[in-house]
Parts: sequence; structure tokens; C-alpha cells
Amino acid sequence: MITIGVDAHKRMHVALAVNDAGQELGQWRGANSAAGWRSVVQWADEMGCPRQWAIEGAWHYGRGLAQQLVAAGETVYEVSPRWTALGRRSARKPGKTDRLDARVVALLARQEASTLPLVVPEDESSVLALLTSEREAALGEAARLGNQIHALLMQLDPEYDGYLPNLRSKAGLDALESYASPNGCLLQEQRAAAVRRLAKRFRLALTQAKDLAGQIAAYAEARFSPLTRLCGVNLLTAGMLAGILGPGRRFSTDAELAAYAGVAPLETSSAGLTRHRLNRGGNRRLNAILYRIALTQAHYSPEAKAYLERRVSEGKTRREAIRALKRFIARAVWRLWQECETSSTRLPVEKVA
Repeated sequence: MITIGVDAHKRMHVALAVNDAGQELGQWRGANSAAGWRSVVQWADEMGCPRQWAIEGAWHYGRGLAQQLVAAGETVYEVSPRWTALGRRSARKPGKTDRLDARVVALLARQEASTLPLVVPEDESSVLALLTSEREAALGEAARLGNQIHALLMQLDPEYDGYLPNLRSKAGLDALESYASPNGCLLQEQRAAAVRRLAKRFRLALTQAKDLAGQIAAYAEARFSPLTRLCGVNLLTAGMLAGILGPGRRFSTDAELAAYAGVAPLETSSAGLTRHRLNRGGNRRLNAILYRIALTQAHYSPEAKAYLERRVSEGKTRREAIRALKRFIARAVWRLWQECETSSTRLPVEKVA
């Protein structure tokens, strides 16, 4: 088996091939482009088959190459940059070069291919990931603009909230776009003009976020509706979860998903004492979604209320009980995700000739 490790960068990629004994068979360096992808495949074909690929950043800078290889029927694994850094530090030869990184990626895949995430073709979850990221950016922009408008209004009229409607409502946006200064001094007039300009951008950001939410819900309803059977998950939340969890079966067990979300406690045992501490790592976006689901269940789910009361009666704090509930929610999400994967639809990928 030939294992090819790829150190992916924005402008260029470096690939290195090793055999089952870990001996280097060859090295390739080329551009991160369609022509470069054709070149690396031709280089790999000269060494023969069977072969497997491992790409550092298969969902980032190496995404284009990874998807073209998968479309061509190649076996491709994803390698985290953290694992590459650990392998580089433990190597006999110190230093950091693209070639050394590619070698570490190849050796890691040669030894632990069965435990590495397998790269699969993009599907609807990739679309949801794009829409979710765009919606979060629009909401962030709206929050920033809202803060700027609030600061200006506080300088114009500190009591504006007593007569202006909610700034995010249609009436509030209309009022902001026609806002006039209470007095006629030049500075106040310019502040009012700034409010009117910001209000137009504020309306656009809110409108885009609302439209994107509708698109996310529509895509989620077509395939990921099983997730909505979980209390606290609507179609919008289901789409956000799908964008993070997909594409493909990236998690073979619910424990892997919980670790990825940072809701699985980390064991810190020593000298016969078993302890666990809070995991502050993992995907914080996914962790935040699970937290919001937990808060919803704490208010509306009888089972969740009973569970939280039992954990509190055992001596846990309310916050610790919520953390434990998030771990159970991760398990429920993983089980429902398996149902969603049975109806997977892959997106067409144009192969590079």
C-alpha cells in the first residue's frame, strides 16, 4: 500500500509518498489549482496502486484536491494540523518544512488510517454549512451596526428608547431611516445623518439573515427533519447542526461527537484518584448549539427537568447538571444523525480531466 501525505497551503501543495515500511518513494510540489491537482494525480499514477491519501486541511486549503480525489474513487483521509505538529515534535529530525510535514502526514495515515476521518463527497450539509456561516456573519454585522446606532442615539437623545419602537422591528427601522436631529446644531445633524445611513445597512443585514434562515430551514426539512424530533431543535437548528456534522459519517460513535463538541469531561486521574474536569476545547459553535438545546429542554421537557432535579439532589450544581444534560443531548443528536445519513444526496463534482 502506498500512502501519500499532502501538506496543503493556500497557493501550493506538497505531497510525499511512503511504502508500508515507511520508506520515501517520491515527492511532489505544485500549485493549488486544477492544473496542480492533475499533476499530482499523474505523479501518483507513476508509482502504481493500491494507494491512499492523507491531506492536512482536507476541509480547508486542501478541500479542492480532496474532493477531486474522492470523485475519482481515491481513498482520502483528513489529518488535523494538531496531529501533524505532535508528529513533527516527536520526529528524530527536528525542524519544520513542507516536506517534513507531508512526511508526518503520510506516516500518520500509514499507521492509523483506520482511526482517521474519511473524506467523503460533499452533500446538502455542505450547502447548509455555507448558508449557516453566511447567516452568522450577517447577524454579527447586524449586532455591530445596532451597537453603533445605539451609541449615536445616546448622544442625540438618551431617552430615545421611550418613544422609538424596537430597532429591529419594521417600524423601528423605518423610524431610524427617517430620524431627524432634535436640535439644529451641525454636529447633531451629522450624527442623525449617520444614524440614517447605518439604518439602511442594518436593515439589509437583518433582511439577509432572515432570508438565509428561511433557506436553511427549507434545506433542513428536505433531509434533516429527523433531528427536529429532539426537544429544542427546530428546522433552523437542525440545519445548523447538519452544517457542522456533515458531510458523511464523520463520527462512528456518540462519544466521538461528544468529544468533538467539547461536552465530554476529560479524565484527570492520578495516584488512584479518579477525577474529571471540564473540557474547554472542541467545536465551540456546536457546543453553543447543544447548550441552547439544553436550556430549552430545561424549560419544556419533563424528562430533562426530572434529570436536572435528580442531579442537583445528588449534590451537583445547576451548571454541572446542565453540562451532564448536554452529554446526553449529544448522544441523542448522534442517533438521529444516523437516520439522516441514510438519505444522503451527494452534490455533483466536476472531475478534472
